[in-house]
Amino acid sequence: MPIKKDEELLRTNCPHIVVGTPGRTLALARSGKLKLDKIKYFVLDECDKMIGDADMRRDVQEIVKMTPQEKQVMMFSATLPKELRIVCKKFMQDPMEVYVDDEAKLTLHGLQQHYVKLKETEKNRKLLELLDLLEFNQVCFLVVIFVKSVQRCGALHQLLSEQNFPSIAIHRQMPQEERLARYQAFKDFQKRILVATDLFGRGMDIERVNIVFNYDMPEDSDSYLHRVARAGRFGTKGLAITFVSDESDAKVLNSVQDRFDISITELPESIDVSTYIEGRTN
Repeated sequence: MPIKKDEELLRTNCPHIVVGTPGRTLALARSGKLKLDKIKYFVLDECDKMIGDADMRRDVQEIVKMTPQEKQVMMFSATLPKELRIVCKKFMQDPMEVYVDDEAKLTLHGLQQHYVKLKETEKNRKLLELLDLLEFNQVCFLVVIFVKSVQRCGALHQLLSEQNFPSIAIHRQMPQEERLARYQAFKDFQKRILVATDLFGRGMDIERVNIVFNYDMPEDSDSYLHRVARAGRFGTKGLAITFVSDESDAKVLNSVQDRFDISITELPESIDVSTYIEGRTN
């Protein structure tokens, strides 16, 4: 959204709650269009990303300086490394930490998780095969496929489109307005397969995503959790399938199993559709 629209909204309205990215919020505050001197509550969602990224952290620090000293600060994240907890607490007075005792509880109930061991050159064929096997054309659900680079995102989207799968791609090199338009098209079922980089791995809540593919292995267990959490949200069922093509992939998968105390099994030859789609039976 152009910043002029935000400025006009702030000029004609007096919002009680403002939701924004650090960069946009800081720009509006610096211009004087957004007044922060009466803030009572300051909330950071995905704080591991906001504080862990140096550029975002600088923006957050600047924003905090514009707010009153007396306020309640709340930070949320599904994954927060110990070294970042120390940094987060510097933004708070008398901080209290509320966390899940057992990291195994972070994995989602109702989410099946499997892997497929294969060569890099076999990924495309296997993906197309699985989309047919999982009754994509017969059942109304959404699929997210994660890849590791912008180039691979575009190439896989093109392949799926050529094979007549209703695919759409989202990555960081697109203008924000185009990303948002594509996100909405996916959400509205205009396109039912989304090929994405980790840009989509956080904060996107879409109710009918039932299947997530890790076409490329995420870099660590944190990224894995954020990716597979796109499926099975809002207490629904879901299925996560991860492609393992080399020893590096296997190490990440093992770290996921160790950290969250789960067993990710090899994908069986057949899967009961009722286990990943609500209200379906074979």
